[in-house]
Amino acid sequence: MEGQDIKITIIDRDGVSHEIDAPTDMAMNLMEVVRSYELAPEGTIGVCGGMAMCASCQCYVLSNHELPEMQDDEEAMLSEAFDVKDNSRLGCQIQIAPEMNGLKIELAPES
Repeated sequence: MEGQDIKITIIDRDGVSHEIDAPTDMAMNLMEVVRSYELAPEGTIGVCGGMAMCASCQCYVLSNHELPEMQDDEEAMLSEAFDVKDNSRLGCQIQIAPEMNGLKIELAPES
């Protein structure tokens, strides 16, 4: 089915919860979705442009979704980031896919 949107809940850095529609057909990642909905101030998320070279898009995965496995560069970046938890991921490394319907994440504090 073309243009299938999924529902994602994103808790911003002020603790406000936003339920948004994320397109699965535009090859967007979580960081780009947060940016397009302006859920984080410009310049505080996706600073490196989605190359897993900064941790500005770090988020905590709160729901029980099976996400793509973490690659080495994401793991390395998170190992030196601040406020890292067991459920930390870089938003730029998570592509929006139909099976993520109902995903719930929280943006990590700005480091």
